[in-house]
Amino acid sequence: MANEEKKDFNAMLHKDTGMPKIQMVTDEASIKKYGGERMFFAPPVTYDELMKRIPYGKVVTVGAIREYLARKNDADFTDPITAGIFVSIAAWASYQRTENETPYWRTLKANGELNPKYPGGVEAQKERLEKEGHVIIQKGRKNFRYYVKDYEKVLFVFE
Repeated sequence: MANEEKKDFNAMLHKDTGMPKIQMVTDEASIKKYGGERMFFAPPVTYDELMKRIPYGKVVTVGAIREYLARKNDADFTDPITAGIFVSIAAWASYQRTENETPYWRTLKANGELNPKYPGGVEAQKERLEKEGHVIIQKGRKNFRYYVKDYEKVLFVFE
């Protein structure tokens, strides 16, 4: 996303997007990659609601949220593209609000990676996670990436 300071992310969060819905996928490569043909789409506000459930000291991955949504909605998988976009919208919407904060910094990318698209980038997410007791490690030689060390041990599991 670009020009975040000019966008109303809370309006985006609550916009009627025709979701939730299930779409049937016919592309064989996608069916093989994601393990089925029933693709679920959740509205942006659903991601915000789930992200608010992550308690202090715990983390979750976007993939875990997608798996939970697919399971809960009798789908084979949740669309990965809209999931990534809607998680970012939830983060920016929270950043723009003065109350009812969503702890978006606790939602990580795959393998416990920090999300550079969140408000303040990796540095802000790193700072908030470290305040909650997480250790952040850096990987890479040139294009550094940051991860929550041993994130698997503090994963929140949706019931």
